[in-house]
Amino acid sequence: MTPTQPDWTTYILQMEQILGMDLDETRRAELLVQFTRIAAMAAPLMAFPLDDRLEVAGVYKA
Repeated sequence: MTPTQPDWTTYILQMEQILGMDLDETRRAELLVQFTRIAAMAAPLMAFPLDDRLEVAGVYKA
């Protein structure tokens, strides 16, 4: 399975509509830069292979 790159421009436009915000092109461009940076920083972590039997999160039992 190969991960696909998100379309950050479309995401920003959709979030702008959902949140009822009106951003100018400068702010949209800066958000695009920031989302791209965050995705690049997260890529190595997301690509780290996990053992099939490894719990992704802790399981708490009472």
